[in-house]
Amino acid sequence: MNPSATVPDKTSPALTVLYDGACPLCRREIGVYRGLQPLRSAPVCFADVSDAAVPLPPGTTREQLLARFHVQRQDGQLLSGARAFLALWSALPGWRWLALAGRLPGAAWLMERSYLFFLRFRPTLQRWASRLDRPD
Repeated sequence: MNPSATVPDKTSPALTVLYDGACPLCRREIGVYRGLQPLRSAPVCFADVSDAAVPLPPGTTREQLLARFHVQRQDGQLLSGARAFLALWSALPGWRWLALAGRLPGAAWLMERSYLFFLRFRPTLQRWASRLDRPD
């Protein structure tokens, strides 16, 4: 699936997850999600935007997409941060309860603030995770 596609068709995934495959934290998390069968009939597609060969959604830059978690809906709408996680979790078994919790008043706001806090420490956590990935 071309992540830049904006016109839904029968073969388009319900969601395209745009993730940083160069990030050891992101790779681990995406590995968990990839192992799950989506709840909807349309699959969830995973696009590693750290790969220069992967086309980007119109109006975005690679740097923008690498800085935060993004998903693109089948209709082309791009979501980022907590909204993107909530959209993905709503499509995956075992995570749907968290997406439902995100609908509670103030929950999405709190999740976004928590995600922004996490992003401040992401570079340090990435360095630690990279050390764990390296063989001794």
